[in-house]
Amino acid sequence: MTTALRDEIIDGIRKPGSRLVERDLAMDLGVSRVPIREALKQLASEGLVTPRPNTWSTVREFTTSDIADLNEVLSAFEVMTFELAAQRHTRETLSELETVVRRGLEFAERGDAIGARRAAADFHEIVTKISGNALLVEIGGLLSSRKRWLLSQHDDLSHVAEEHSGLFDAIARRDVGGIKSLVLEHLESSQKRQIQHNELKHREPPAEPADDPERFRDDDESDFENIEETAAS
Repeated sequence: MTTALRDEIIDGIRKPGSRLVERDLAMDLGVSRVPIREALKQLASEGLVTPRPNTWSTVREFTTSDIADLNEVLSAFEVMTFELAAQRHTRETLSELETVVRRGLEFAERGDAIGARRAAADFHEIVTKISGNALLVEIGGLLSSRKRWLLSQHDDLSHVAEEHSGLFDAIARRDVGGIKSLVLEHLESSQKRQIQHNELKHREPPAEPADDPERFRDDDESDFENIEETAAS
């Protein structure tokens, strides 16, 4: 349940600011409200959902400041992980990274935006794993959902895939000295694409305004809560 909702948010199926009402989600997905509630709590902890007690949650709307803060953190984080990956990769881990690079290029060539963006996120997560630093991997896990969302904020699929191919080549050559500049260039171009993506997004119709909060209150005794109590017993 959590994975499905996370993917819908990151892939843009559920738009920023849109409502996530426990009752409606449970009815749509044919489950009780318990797994929905737990999924929303987890996604809130990952920074993708904004809870509104006793009404509904919403898909988080990342502000310009939020994105700037995340990019600042990633500038330091990514340089370190890529430098360590260039030093510590093995034949097996390099093969795993090459596979996801090829997958990204193939998705981009086919115009599969969701596939290409997921491959881009997988690329960065594998590089973090290859770094061999347990603390970096832990921090990367905390940032994972935000990073995946950020990597979905671009439309130039081929350019991203080609940049990842160049970064892969530098890792394969163990070019520790040159990879920092490549990473910083990649992050800078990513930020430019994010701005372009947001400009296009703002031309779209805004999210549907919220209705009467009382209609969506989650503290009433609904049929779904009766189902939950029966299941728990």
